[in-house]
Amino acid sequence: MKITKIFTFDSSHMLDGHDGKCRNLHCHTYKLEITVSGSLVESGAKAGMVMDFTDLKSVVKREIIDPFDHAFIYHTENERERQIGTMLEGWQMKTLPLPCRTTAENMAILMFGRLKKAGLAVCAVKLWETPTSCAQYEGE
Repeated sequence: MKITKIFTFDSSHMLDGHDGKCRNLHCHTYKLEITVSGSLVESGAKAGMVMDFTDLKSVVKREIIDPFDHAFIYHTENERERQIGTMLEGWQMKTLPLPCRTTAENMAILMFGRLKKAGLAVCAVKLWETPTSCAQYEGE
């Protein structure tokens, strides 16, 4: 059985070196779909559930939403992005340095790993960058 919960958060980023308009600093209202799988709980208060949606929300909020929401996310290995991040951090503004380029594809992989590490039985992460463009990662 699988269940899915949908979240939204806002972040800014840039793709330095990209050959299109996304090389510029810009922001998105991301839509995040988290799917977990498992057997149904057989007894107790959560009988008939894969997991309680409230418990799922709690983990995703702690691991993904709280760090990403309203942050400038940037690739730590990119000099220009790191300079912007450092400047914003100097002004006590929220940033989130990442070890990868901040594409929807890379972030879906990173989010999947964070949720797995937190003990969630995640089987898919779908990250919508716009209403018509998303990346989905289902693990390997």
